[in-house]
Amino acid sequence: MEDPLVTPSNTYQTSSSVAPIVSPETAPTQEWAAAIAKAKSAVAKLTLAEKVSLGTGVQWQKGHCVGNTPAIPSIDFPGLCLQDSPLGVRFADKVSVFPAGINTAATFNRDLMRKRGIALGAEFRRKGIHVALGPAVGIARVPAGGRNWEGFGADPYLAGEAAYETVIGIQSQGVQACAKHYINNEQEHFRQTSSSNVDDRTQHEIYLPPFLKAVQAGVASIMGAYNQVNGIYACENSHILNYLLKSELGFQGYVMSDWWATHSGAASVNAGLDMTMPGDKTIGYFGSNLVNAVKNGEVSQSRIDDLATRILAAWYLLGQDSEYPDVNFDSWDFKDPFNKHIDVQGDHKTLIRTIGAASTVLLKNENSTLPLKAPSTIAVIGSDAGPDPKGINSSADRGSNHGILAQGWGSGTAEYPYLVDPLNAIKNKASSIGATVTSSLSDSDIDAAAHAAKDKDVALVFISADSGEGYITVEVRAVLWAGLQGQEAGNAVVDVLWGAVNPSGRLPYTIAKSASDYSASVITSGTDSEIVQIPYKEGLKVDYRAFDANHIAPRFEFGFGLSYTTFEYSNLTITLGGPGGTQPTGPGSPLSSWLQKPWAKVTFTLKNTGTVAGTEIPQLYISPPASSGEPPNALKGFDSVYLEPGASTVVSMTLSRPDKRQAKNVLKKAFEKNSHPNKEQIEAISVECGRSVETVVKWFKQERQKHGIEERRSAPSSSQPVIHENHDLDSSVGLVRTASLNRLRMANGGASGNRTANEQWGQYPPSNADDVPSMAFGELHKKQHELHCAMAMYHQATLGLPMNLTLEPEAK
Repeated sequence: MEDPLVTPSNTYQTSSSVAPIVSPETAPTQEWAAAIAKAKSAVAKLTLAEKVSLGTGVQWQKGHCVGNTPAIPSIDFPGLCLQDSPLGVRFADKVSVFPAGINTAATFNRDLMRKRGIALGAEFRRKGIHVALGPAVGIARVPAGGRNWEGFGADPYLAGEAAYETVIGIQSQGVQACAKHYINNEQEHFRQTSSSNVDDRTQHEIYLPPFLKAVQAGVASIMGAYNQVNGIYACENSHILNYLLKSELGFQGYVMSDWWATHSGAASVNAGLDMTMPGDKTIGYFGSNLVNAVKNGEVSQSRIDDLATRILAAWYLLGQDSEYPDVNFDSWDFKDPFNKHIDVQGDHKTLIRTIGAASTVLLKNENSTLPLKAPSTIAVIGSDAGPDPKGINSSADRGSNHGILAQGWGSGTAEYPYLVDPLNAIKNKASSIGATVTSSLSDSDIDAAAHAAKDKDVALVFISADSGEGYITVEVRAVLWAGLQGQEAGNAVVDVLWGAVNPSGRLPYTIAKSASDYSASVITSGTDSEIVQIPYKEGLKVDYRAFDANHIAPRFEFGFGLSYTTFEYSNLTITLGGPGGTQPTGPGSPLSSWLQKPWAKVTFTLKNTGTVAGTEIPQLYISPPASSGEPPNALKGFDSVYLEPGASTVVSMTLSRPDKRQAKNVLKKAFEKNSHPNKEQIEAISVECGRSVETVVKWFKQERQKHGIEERRSAPSSSQPVIHENHDLDSSVGLVRTASLNRLRMANGGASGNRTANEQWGQYPPSNADDVPSMAFGELHKKQHELHCAMAMYHQATLGLPMNLTLEPEAK
């Protein structure tokens, strides 16, 4: 059967057929090797039915957890307990409700991301849960995406870093993490009856990176999505499971379905699905029917061994075979005597409050309105400031818009142990400073709001929904984005309002001036009786990439956020690392190959020039040549740096070679079809793989030499590309620092999108196609190359860093 990769990237699969029928063998990383060996030994002792049972859930509500697999006493396997959610233990009492994923991303703080993961893992473990069903790592492709709040924002680099730290944190506690929802599940409308149609390049550059980072962190499991991908359901799609995930990314763990997302038995297993949830024992796609599929030859015994090995290897990897707590709660009935009501919260409320404050974004602050000085009279307006009159857990799906909204709805939620609303937190603060508070918690009673605010020193208005166009906000002096801060929401807001915490949050997505400015929106037209087509026609132009490429000024750009202090950047230097090396060995090479090693180091001095302590979030963006087909700017680094007033420090960031297997595979695919493409074909290949014509020409020449194919001796013509020998194709790369990010200047009315220098660039072609970085450097006619590294400064009125730049010496 035709390899899915051979299909042109702009052609979508419409058949439900799958290939290959066996999950690929990949060389295990060091962390997995011992666990896999133990798993293989255990699998050898099992019957066929027992092996199949490892991947077969026991039905919804037939176990204590939302997902359960049966025990196998012969190998002392207790069965697995799988439980939501990404922000806390769902359907259990005496647990914490952490800030949502979107808030975690807004901190731009890896330390807090990991600490949150550690705390989550600790709570899941103490409840006896083997698999925490998170993190959610989908990209916020559309602003109204129903689960954007669970994930880590609209940028693949930011989402990937948050995914990595979260997985490391959760699994440090011996709990299996589960990255979800794989893949292209970016809207909830028609999620079970839609096809996300995505080209290969966009898949690799936008949607796969967070899952790659989860795999690099050693994630134990990945959850397949409800939707189809290019015409085939995600949970029976061999291209995304067998090829991309298990072969290309080298994933060693197991793939489970989302709940009721399995659409076949043998076909799904052959396509790479290892576990069906919530499953059953005797009917349905797995269980006895899968046993029969093996007996009649539809599924190979080796594939079942692989399935079983992957599931047990994850169990062994996390040490769950030794002294792991038993499940001690029941998801369905808190009054069931099985519940031990173990309090697992520890001191996590402190971390929750810290993340809540650190994720708060200061969007506007005229005349230094914030932090509040010493108001004696305060008005608090809006239902989002107060408690839910029906109780904190009165909503069946937990999050409620009848009071403070501190988490969303659905399976991504948890039971509040308590919830600090802003009104009570403000009253407590006011009491300590001798101020009075008047409130109006109605969202519709304008007269009551006006009465509450009359003659007050300050009015604090809380909004949790679309407030309409801004004609009534002209007098607003300061704006905070608080997001979904979890159980300590009110205290976190107060910490920022009064300056106990200097806000350092940054927007994890772009806020537009108009909904039509976004490159994509939720598709709501269609019926559940048909497969709704969702074309990802924007390609790489997601969120700020679209605003930059289309020269659209946003209301507030991705990465934006103000501070109560000011910072100064200086002494920027860029140093090259060592050579790229040789081709990575074996499948799954992104896990440990030279591609991920530092390639360039960016160093600068950061100083707090203000009068109060604060945390700055420097961000590193690259600007690829226009000929690469990439959007103008892409985030490739960030840090969180705390400085006392007057203090300075040296900050370093590293750039690594991204995984370029996609570009290489495009080239291989084209070579297999035609080893001597003409000029027009070369140009088409160049566009598809994102490499210059010169790079493609050189790669084809090298590949022909490798395969002993003779060169055609005819003179260059219109059907053959001309190679300009004066292009120094193999010279080493030198770096020149450049000026500020066009995106940031444009957002503030400055110059937009000057690409003059870029237009003459081709992509730098190294000595072999495995060493083709996609990042920001290009080949010039002189022996000089340029890396568009821009440090994005977001504080007060300065949104770009102008620098006088000089050529750095080439690394030896």
